[in-house]
Amino acid sequence: MTGTIERTKRGDYSRFQAISTRWMDNDVYGHVNNVVYYSWFDTAVNRLLVVNGLLDIHHGPVIGLVAETGCRYFAPTAFPDEIEAGVRVAHIGASSVRYEIGLFRNKEPEAAAVGYFVHVYVDRESKRPAPIDEKMRGFLEGLRT
Repeated sequence: MTGTIERTKRGDYSRFQAISTRWMDNDVYGHVNNVVYYSWFDTAVNRLLVVNGLLDIHHGPVIGLVAETGCRYFAPTAFPDEIEAGVRVAHIGASSVRYEIGLFRNKEPEAAAVGYFVHVYVDRESKRPAPIDEKMRGFLEGLRT
């Protein structure tokens, strides 16, 4: 990744996924542990793909594997905060996508954390890169920043 991850605002995203914090997400310091944020990124993106019929996680011939991730934290979150994950697409390659996710706490206008991950889409059996099909590419173009 090049550059710095900047704090974003709600208006920087057009699609959101709701995520409820859980009691077990808090660590001994009283806030959500950093590893949970990566789970939220994965959940937000994959839920968006699954509910829109673009990814069959159980039987589809193509799956997405995470090749790179990053996160910058701006404000703590804690149970019982409600999180909304804004999802956008920064880059679409032949078989890869860079997703950017902003995590917004309790309807706040600025992200509590901003991260990204790169999915490489591969054939389920061979694990070799698979081209992004036109239906998915069209959907992803609609999420492009």
